[in-house]
Amino acid sequence: MPPAKKRARRYDSAKIRAAVTAQFGHVREAVAGLTPEQLALPSGLGEWSVRELAAHMCMGVEFVNRAIEQDGHGQGQGHGQGHAGPDGDLPAVTVTLAAWPLATAAHAGAISEDVEAYAASAPAEELFARTAARLDALLPGADDDQVPVIRLGPMRFGDFLVTRTVELIVHTDDLNRATGLAVPFDRQALAACTRVLADALATKAPGASTEVRVPPYAVVQCVAGPRHTRGTPPNVVETDPLTWIRLATGRTGWREEVEAARVGASGERADLGGLLPLMG
Repeated sequence: MPPAKKRARRYDSAKIRAAVTAQFGHVREAVAGLTPEQLALPSGLGEWSVRELAAHMCMGVEFVNRAIEQDGHGQGQGHGQGHAGPDGDLPAVTVTLAAWPLATAAHAGAISEDVEAYAASAPAEELFARTAARLDALLPGADDDQVPVIRLGPMRFGDFLVTRTVELIVHTDDLNRATGLAVPFDRQALAACTRVLADALATKAPGASTEVRVPPYAVVQCVAGPRHTRGTPPNVVETDPLTWIRLATGRTGWREEVEAARVGASGERADLGGLLPLMG
């Protein structure tokens, strides 16, 4: 008998909306306090400066506004606009939440070009103020079951909003490391980000021979091989949320984190180095 298909993880809509709003607020406050010298610092992400990193974070939330403004058939001001079917049907969802991180790398070049243009369009504070005002006006009336057409394809709006926790948490960490700031992480946003990336690993390497634990937020089973049925599994990986997020997004390397004892890995199938990063 084939293994039962795993059910997609569900997220509380109200908590995700609050998490995105809260984390964006933390970032907006931090960016408002940056000096011109800090904005000109290298971000650690290719050739982007901190100014461009900040613009990317703002643009990621502005995409929420544009997704809401689509008319439900992929039309409107959303990025990567699509089209309704011949009978006006809603677009079929092609981008799932668990697969989203695995598909982002293919669009890195186009994203970089958009960010550079967006960063040059207005001062950072103005971009954040404009996006925050639009988010406050649009998000309360948004329908989680709407299917906007994002850059990667049609995606349920509620799932797309969860992806914003990943973008905000990952890049808040980038911002902190580039500037020496300590911008806080909203707990719900950090939890969602951790879980999305853990589920992406299980999607990339399906199986049940290895258990990956990221307390207190996520536990997933992955990697093909013998399935354990009781007691402690033979292959276990455990780490903290920020280390996991950095591994999953290529900010750090597997061997480096294992040697620094920030990752515990036991068992012959506990080496995840060949599966990481998950998101470019």
